[in-house]
Amino acid sequence: MDLDQPWKIAALIGLLLMLRILWGFWRQAPMRPFMVELLDSGLIAFALVFLLIRPFVVQSFYIPSGSMEPTLMGPPKGEYSAALMGQHPVISYRATGGDHILVNKFIYRINPPERGDIIVFDAPPQALQGRAKSDFVKRLIGLPGDLIEVRRDVGVYINGELLQEPTSTPIPHYDWPVGPDGIPTGKPYRVPPGRYFVLGDNRDESYDSHAWTINGEPRPELEKGRVVGKALLIYWPFHRVHLVGDHADVHLGRATTVAGSDHRVHTRAMREAGVRSVTRRPDAPRRAVSAS
Repeated sequence: MDLDQPWKIAALIGLLLMLRILWGFWRQAPMRPFMVELLDSGLIAFALVFLLIRPFVVQSFYIPSGSMEPTLMGPPKGEYSAALMGQHPVISYRATGGDHILVNKFIYRINPPERGDIIVFDAPPQALQGRAKSDFVKRLIGLPGDLIEVRRDVGVYINGELLQEPTSTPIPHYDWPVGPDGIPTGKPYRVPPGRYFVLGDNRDESYDSHAWTINGEPRPELEKGRVVGKALLIYWPFHRVHLVGDHADVHLGRATTVAGSDHRVHTRAMREAGVRSVTRRPDAPRRAVSAS
């Protein structure tokens, strides 16, 4: 049973309550005290999880698309590899992707979101385009008052300064802002008060603030009140279990090696010179941009 709707949770708790009452009336049951205790414990556990922890503290989400790759992997994809066992080739298959994440829903009640946070939010109408209500996951790029500009084959500029990002983040192959005709305006976009600007890490393959429109008019803003929480960690698949990087990986200012991180960030000189690849660790994910 997928407990993704409030009525389902209420129905399950109601069922447990009915079972508890039935066991109370069944006075001749040999194991009655034990079973009643067990049901009481179950009721308390479900109440804590679905009435307190899930709505207010932490919740799991599945990544349904590749818009945040390679940080968060979308639906499973197969990888084939070949190796020699003696003189005989052996081909193995491994499914990758399909990340499941835990989201901290409480932290933004204490501290406001920061640039670089990976956030889950209730998608605004301009992002849904008539589709059913849905939650999106993107990286928070622009804060209220920021001036945002995306330059093709260079990167994202905030208040005239190039955003420093991990080398695994694909460089965008588009200019933004654009007018209703799709032609770049040449002017930065200012994030309105009480709003955010979000982008997917897979820049060319993400439907995010830069692409949202209403009746052809760009509508890139995301209201603060729509933010659900901050991505905390990947808990499945098992081989990808790790904490999700936060704002320390994405920042303004001179490019440096982020403390506690095992990868470098792009330098302004490399981006502006058009360098599209840098030396990576052998196990670092490769950047791949679709030709479509």
